Amino acid sequence: MLQRRTLLKTGIAASIGGSAISGFAQQVTTLKFHTFMAPQSNVWLNMHKAWMDKVEKESNGRIKFEGYPAMQLGGTPVQLYDQARDGVVDIIWTLPGNTAGRFPRVEAFELPFMMTNAEAASKAYWEYVQTVAADEFKETQVLALQVHGPGVIHTVDKPIKSIADLKGLKMRAPTRQVTKLMGSLGATPVGMPLPGIPDALSKGTIQGCVIPWEVVPSVKVHELTKFHAEFDPAGGSLYTTTFVMAMNKAKYSALPPDVKKVIDDNSGMATSGWLGKTQQAGDAAGRKSAADRGNTITTVDVQEAQNFRRASRLIEVEWMEDMKKRGYDGQKLLDTARSLIEKHTKAAAAPAAPAKAPAKKA
Repeated sequence: MLQRRTLLKTGIAASIGGSAISGFAQQVTTLKFHTFMAPQSNVWLNMHKAWMDKVEKESNGRIKFEGYPAMQLGGTPVQLYDQARDGVVDIIWTLPGNTAGRFPRVEAFELPFMMTNAEAASKAYWEYVQTVAADEFKETQVLALQVHGPGVIHTVDKPIKSIADLKGLKMRAPTRQVTKLMGSLGATPVGMPLPGIPDALSKGTIQGCVIPWEVVPSVKVHELTKFHAEFDPAGGSLYTTTFVMAMNKAKYSALPPDVKKVIDDNSGMATSGWLGKTQQAGDAAGRKSAADRGNTITTVDVQEAQNFRRASRLIEVEWMEDMKKRGYDGQKLLDTARSLIEKHTKAAAAPAAPAKAPAKKA
């Protein structure tokens, strides 16, 4: 009888232990991360994978990622945001501007000559959405908001030194506002997602494109174009593009509190700034890829940049009128974006406060 009781107890204990182990195993959450960026790109390697690795480490293995670059889970770049909204995937990184006019208030950051540097503008973008556009991405759990470094003009057959050089060229642009910018400068704008650029350049569908330096190698623009026009920083940045990293709301809400905290700790303004800074840091390597091929890189000087500013000023007015039609105060939105960019740019430039000397003991 004693032996039978011992066996029963042992069996019950084993069963309970097995259940506990099984329960613990089930606490690991696997998240699918989907984006259009190429697997060899700076964005995928130094931003997305680095972010996922950090989250996995800080979660002590409670979070695991399955990463899918280059639209490996299907669909098109235009569909990424809805994939996160609908739970087809768990986390996405994409351009709000892929769906023209759907996220109109964040377009303030894509207007000509708005951005200063990607880190400051990304922090400003995050604060802007929290304060004056909190419902812009209400269908998802927003993790980070960022912009890329200064936009650069890349052309196949002719250098761009002035506005006149752009006249009639078929130029790819990423978003509604940048498409308008190309049109205001005399080019024939062609809107298309980033992955379409190599094919369009090789077939002559477009004669150039505007993208930041850092993404040039991943879409072979240094091989498919011969001329590149960047702007003297003193004259301002021609444009930038906004990005959003967002998570399915139901998936986020279902996370255990301690796991959710890890996601929260890797979201927000600091993460947005880090993403922007990391993306712009890739500009040097992208520029070098063009220089190493012997391509011609020209600089649009401060004086000519003023001509670009004047030619594109109407875009700002049209955007504010569009906001008014949608029921928003366009002037207030624009003023808020500018003041936040200025605030974060100044904060980044401010010297660190000197450390205080320890008090002397009496």
